[in-house]
Amino acid sequence: MHSVSYGPHGRVFRRQVSGTGFQVPGTWHLGPGTRSRINAEGRTPSTEDWAWPLENAHTGFASCILHPVSFIPSEVMEFAYPEEHGLLRDTVRAFMETEVAPHVDRWDRAARFPEEALRRLGELGLLGASVPEDYGGTPLDALGQAIAVEEMARVSASIAITVGVHVGLVCPMIVRYGTPEARSRYLPPMARGEWLGAFAQTEPNTGSDAAGIQTRAVRRGDRYVLNGVKVWVTNAERARVLVVQAVTDPAAGKRGISSFIVETTWPGVVIGRNEEKLGLHSTVTNSIHFEDCEVPVENRLGAEGQGLRIALEHLSASRISVAAQAVGIAQGAYEQALRYATQRRAFGAFLAEHQAIQFMLADMATAIEAARLLTHRAAWLRDRGRPFAAAASMAKLFASEMCQQVTYQALQIFGGYGYSREYPLERYFRDARVTTIYEGTSEIQRIIIARELLRAAGTGGH
Repeated sequence: MHSVSYGPHGRVFRRQVSGTGFQVPGTWHLGPGTRSRINAEGRTPSTEDWAWPLENAHTGFASCILHPVSFIPSEVMEFAYPEEHGLLRDTVRAFMETEVAPHVDRWDRAARFPEEALRRLGELGLLGASVPEDYGGTPLDALGQAIAVEEMARVSASIAITVGVHVGLVCPMIVRYGTPEARSRYLPPMARGEWLGAFAQTEPNTGSDAAGIQTRAVRRGDRYVLNGVKVWVTNAERARVLVVQAVTDPAAGKRGISSFIVETTWPGVVIGRNEEKLGLHSTVTNSIHFEDCEVPVENRLGAEGQGLRIALEHLSASRISVAAQAVGIAQGAYEQALRYATQRRAFGAFLAEHQAIQFMLADMATAIEAARLLTHRAAWLRDRGRPFAAAASMAKLFASEMCQQVTYQALQIFGGYGYSREYPLERYFRDARVTTIYEGTSEIQRIIIARELLRAAGTGGH
């Protein structure tokens, strides 16, 4: 059935979908003649009465205009968060402000890994957020994970990415593709935060081209022998568990790549030095050399040749986490700038009283909220088992590039003080830069988005 309310240019209705509990909202438009006829007949419009021609639509939301035959009933996305998500946000925010914020700048200057903070996050269950309860986890949905990562990044991007790799990439790969023995061995200590995870894919000559890796895994009886080099491995020197991509069948191209669980304590695993980076000083990022490292067959994830598919599947999900990280960094920088603007005086008034500064703050807040909504929409789609790869790439692209602009504007509001290490703005500014690079550069995200758009339009895409 339809319930219809009148508007100046159309009617907003909620359509009860037969046999379901769903009510689907939409705005349908009537031509003037049809409207007069229906009013005279004193009846409710039917779907045959409604039309959505772009040229006749009196609305600024042309992208929402669809023909009735293409209108697919679906759940409504609610803009009120469930109570448990609000409690989660409050819990993580309180932890970050009381146990991390007082130390974060000192840790950054000393390039100190936040071991104690991570241990406490493990006690809170946040390192088991993607692990089932059967293995000791405290599982959160994708939206809950995004909220938690945003709150971490609002104070410390280093902690956010350290947790994001563990929770968003490594644990889910083992949950979905690990053997029962592997899940029983690795997931419980990882859920408790006792063992940290790292993902080893990038190589010296292979970054965005994930199919071009050279690390080899050769089957010998009940083991694989691993040889090769990985670089830019976040968490490597602090991790106990690695998920490693290696070539098992060179002749098969991208279908010849497999994934393996490797322990950093095994013979043949050599961790290189911690890279000195522009930002994220409290993370560890290393190269790893594999020298005749023997890996049991039961430590392979999935079947031989599934490795690239496994990686790309989980990188799509992990992009939601990076988008949330970018939103958190931007939110933290914005709050710093807003506070400073209400305290600093110039030309006889507080900075916040000058229209130029007001415009900057307005633009920053608007961009952050837009990025947050894109991020939460991607998580919402994933939680409902719907295709989300394009949405995740859109969120990651927009949020990461928004983060560059917001931190730039925040530093600009601080002026010379923003350039000083006396204030945290320069840390936010430095930490923001990498969000457009890891988990797929902005250029790769645009390729993914365009490919999905062309595929949906039926014109292909490569």
